[in-house]
Formats: sequence, structure tokens, C-alpha cells
Amino acid sequence: MSQSFATITDFLEPISIAALSNDEGYKETQLGKHIAVFDEDGFPDIAHADMVLVGTNETRGAGIPATKQSAADAIRSAFYSLYHWHDTVQIADIGNVKIGATLQDSYAALQSVVNDLVAAGKKVIILGGSHDISLAQYQVYAANEQIIEASCIDAKIDIDFDAPLPADHFLLPMLTGDPNYIKHYNHIGFQSYMVHPRMLETIDKLRFDCYRVGRVKEHLEDMEPVLRNSHMLTIDIAAIAHAFAPANLLTPNGFNGEEICTLMQYAGMSHLTSTIGIYGYLTVNDERHLTAVQISHMLWYVMDGIHKGKFEAALEDRDSFNEFYMAFAETDTVFLQSKRTGRWWMQLPNETWMACSYKDYQIACNNDIPERWLRAIERM
Repeated sequence: MSQSFATITDFLEPISIAALSNDEGYKETQLGKHIAVFDEDGFPDIAHADMVLVGTNETRGAGIPATKQSAADAIRSAFYSLYHWHDTVQIADIGNVKIGATLQDSYAALQSVVNDLVAAGKKVIILGGSHDISLAQYQVYAANEQIIEASCIDAKIDIDFDAPLPADHFLLPMLTGDPNYIKHYNHIGFQSYMVHPRMLETIDKLRFDCYRVGRVKEHLEDMEPVLRNSHMLTIDIAAIAHAFAPANLLTPNGFNGEEICTLMQYAGMSHLTSTIGIYGYLTVNDERHLTAVQISHMLWYVMDGIHKGKFEAALEDRDSFNEFYMAFAETDTVFLQSKRTGRWWMQLPNETWMACSYKDYQIACNNDIPERWLRAIERM
């Protein structure tokens, strides 16, 4: 085991592969045969892992006592059985973070584990637990004073000032805490009838962006630049329609299975996104294991995104990009299009590059200001 990971095993519980596979084992063509696992044989070598899974069963933030039912293990059972298609992507699974004596202890343990993994350049996927675990996820960046862009996929916006449970108001300390390290926040897939209009007004005044579920479903590709710009992504299964995630007891509506998998693929392709948390899944609410299967497919698409992202060139390698110099609304700028993946970037007045879409380029060609550009300038 690498010395840099020697201490995190104190916070982790190993995995029982036999329990996941029902003693039948896995075929060479299944993922279960290709994942480096922390089990009874010890901690694996994860030096070359592109994606690291870590589970948590901490649900006290949603008012649910911690139980022995492991949401993360249910997801693993489905994920390990999928077929292995991406030889270029190496995966490690380091087990579950132990439940702390208090909720804050659990936050601290998870933060410690994820911090070491992110520092080593890993893309970390957190499985299980209630949505307030996002606070521990955010603290990984805050503790290192790293200014980030964060995105959340959820049917609700969890800023209920009067709610007693952290799962219902965790965004409040995350977005308004002092000091604060969130440069920008995107909320993807909110359902209007579940969000107070004044809350949207408040978020807009902060120059944060909220995308209604209907708009996202109509123009799903517009979310690719949003997720490409994000360092942190947090997901509540309440964003997935009940028909595709039966454990979602909040609303019948939301993203279908293909749409949420596409969003996960976008996050996998992003070189900036270092942590992805998938929260709100309780095995007791699931039907025929279908939500666990849905989440396992989401993980498969993160792998697919990582695989595709490996072919992208660095922005400094200009021979790998088409460059378009233009002026719109009396502003000179440059658009870049990757010759490898077709993705787009635009240069802001401070000469930094921002992920954008082909639609943004078309708008600029018509001498109009892309909304994505305008919002970025407002924040600057």
C-alpha cells in the first residue's frame, strides 16, 4: 500500500466480495474481476486508479438512524456484475467509511478519506448516505482553500431555513458560509412546484444558475459545459423519476434513466470534476433492486466519460483545436473547438477559458451575447 494512503484505512470497513457475488464469483468479462478492492486481503494498490469508489451509510442527517443495510453494497452488487468495456479506465473500491459516534464525526472521517484521494489526483465517487453528506464533500475543498465551481442535481433546492434536519438545509452553510470557497453554483433539474419562487430569486441575485428539469430535458447537451466546469458534483436520487429509481419516494417526475446517465458521462469527461456524490438511496425503499441497478449504470457511464476524456488534448496544444476569432457586441474573443471530441471553449475578458457549447458559438456568430458569457461576466 502506498504510504500516502496508510492512515485512511483507520476510517474504512473492507468489502466482502463473497457477499456481493453470492459466492458465485465474477466472470473475466465482468467489472467485478477488474476492480482493485479493499477486502480481507488488505488495501489495494490504487496508484493508477482513475476512479475510486467509497461508500457511506450515514443517514442521521435525514433523521434516519444508521442501519446495517448498506446502500453502497447494494450498488456495488449491481455494478460489479456489469460488463467491462473500458480497458483504459482503472477502478478501485476502498469500502465504506465507518459511522462516527456523531454526525460530525462521520463528516470528518469521510472528509479525511476523500481529501487524501483527491490530493492524489483521483476522481472520487461517494455512494450512499443522505444528501447532507455533500457538506463533507465540500469541506475537502474548503479545508484546502480551493475555490471551486459546484453543481447539484436534485428535484428540490435544500435551503429550508426552518427545517431541523441538515439534509433539508445543507446548501445554506455550503453557499453562504464564511469564508466561502464556492465561486459558482449550478442547480440542475429542480422541479418548480417543489421550490419557493423567492428562493430562485435569491439564488439569481447571487449570480448562481438554476436549470428547471423541463429545460434540461429539452436541451440536455447544454449541461455538458456546466458539468465540465464543475469541480464538485452532488446528486440526490430524488432527481430521477420514480419509474427509473423506485427508491425515490419524493416525486414521480424527473430525469429518465438515459438522461441521468448522460449527465454522469459529462461529469466523467470533465478533467475538473474530482468528486461526485450520489445520495438519498435507501435499500428499504427500493423495488426489485432497480434503483441500485440504475445507479450502477450511472457509474458505468462515469467510466465511459473518463474513457472519452482521456482523448482530449490540453488547451495549450493549439494544433488539436480549431480557433475562431470573432467580435460580438463590441467584444473581441476567441472560440476553440476540439478536433478530438468536438467540445467548445470561449475566452473571457480576463483571458481565462470557459467551457461552452456550439450553441454559444452560433449565438456569438449572430452578434448576440451568449447567456453563458453574460452570466460569467456578471460574476467577474
